[in-house]
Amino acid sequence: MSQYILSIDQGTTSSRAMLFNEQGHAVFTAQQEFTQHFPKDGWVEHDAEEIWQTTLRVVREALQQAQADAIEVAAIGITNQRETTVIWDRATGRPIYHAIVWQDRRTAEYCERLRALGAEASVTARTGLLLDPYFSGTKVNWLLDNVDGARERADRGELAFGTIDCFLVWRLTGGRVHATDATNASRTLMFDIHRQAWDDELLGMLEVPHTLLPDVRDCAADYGHSDAALLGAEIPIAGVAGDQQAALFGQACFEPGMIKSTYGTGCFMMLNTGEQALQSNNKLLTTVGYRLHGKTTYALEGSIFVAGAAVQWLRDGIGIIDSAHQTEAMAASLDSNSGVYLVPAFTGLGAPHWDPDARGAIFGITRDTGPAELVRATLESVCYQTFDLLEAKRRDGLAPTRLRVDGGMVQNNWLCGFLADVLDTTVERPVETETTALGAAYLAGLQVGIFDSIEDIAGRWQHEAEFSPRMSSPARNLLLADWHEAVIKVRTGSA
Repeated sequence: MSQYILSIDQGTTSSRAMLFNEQGHAVFTAQQEFTQHFPKDGWVEHDAEEIWQTTLRVVREALQQAQADAIEVAAIGITNQRETTVIWDRATGRPIYHAIVWQDRRTAEYCERLRALGAEASVTARTGLLLDPYFSGTKVNWLLDNVDGARERADRGELAFGTIDCFLVWRLTGGRVHATDATNASRTLMFDIHRQAWDDELLGMLEVPHTLLPDVRDCAADYGHSDAALLGAEIPIAGVAGDQQAALFGQACFEPGMIKSTYGTGCFMMLNTGEQALQSNNKLLTTVGYRLHGKTTYALEGSIFVAGAAVQWLRDGIGIIDSAHQTEAMAASLDSNSGVYLVPAFTGLGAPHWDPDARGAIFGITRDTGPAELVRATLESVCYQTFDLLEAKRRDGLAPTRLRVDGGMVQNNWLCGFLADVLDTTVERPVETETTALGAAYLAGLQVGIFDSIEDIAGRWQHEAEFSPRMSSPARNLLLADWHEAVIKVRTGSA
């Protein structure tokens, strides 16, 4: 019987379960959205119990399909929204508070205080990160200080911290395994990516007790087995990686210099730097790309907080579209953007600006501006933000000539074509665009022997479409100049 892999892709807006065959092709997908909570300006939360319930439902749906098709599920891989932070009771498994989402900015003032004390240089040297609310460590500190009794309970060893992958492993194994992988650990502000260990000095700075922390394992490793009472079978959990690193793996970017950009809720560009943990001079992040057999491969990353979330806002926030699929035709219906620019700084700006106080704005609206212009401005904003990331990499001396893209947004041909034009770079779209889930499946498959090696996986990558730049340099430069002027206005508060 052929062996299949169940990939859990727990994202920012939905939980998915996908079945992949031995060729790396998706044969079944179950997906369920869950509630977004915005209790205050700049605050973003999820109900971790709802995340668990949606995950459990889609996993059971996938396993029922596998049973109906007489498919053997050999392993489970997990990929997750990174940095989102949960603390739960070790005895009951119940979270003590909502999960604080990676987009959340409530710890901006705390980060500024630490920065004023001169802490950022040490943080960056050890973790590759900046002092920003984006990362998990300051969220943990907030939870311990703001949930009644949490710090005392943590000191007594009664509580556990984890990113979403860790929380799901705990729940799936019936509380038997408290572990995360090196990629998720590298996004916490508490993990030394050079020594590959939790750092006592950083833990002291953030006032986080070591008793909270999970074991850190390779991306392809033994994470225990699913509880038979939950899923009807004990299936090995064999691969874990944060969503962007999973996409890097799924895109087979295994050689230094290879680069991918993923378009989901946010946009994340990651470049493989091999065994070297290169430090950017342009506010990009040094991070763990993946760790296999104890060997770490590093990456440089740029993070955009709002990409697909802006399209979701068009649908759910202001109601000018019913579905994201409409945006391609609406953008293509216009000859130009008519001077309309959207800066989607709904929760601040990520790389290379790192401005948590910036807020979104629309510029250039006239009496003729309608839904199509707003849709086009939204799609263009994703491409302009990607340019800013790629330009930062170029200033760091890295000059990739091809970009592999993935995620739900890249099904939009207009977006991919405009992206190639703005970047002046060839854009490659793979056959399997859900490479985040695929990367988790590849990792689990490596661990259980379905795939022989990363070379075996690299040989399976295929591109489905290629987009080459066609825009003239003067036209590109004019669009980018107007975009950058809009960003400056947002950052200076003159919008």
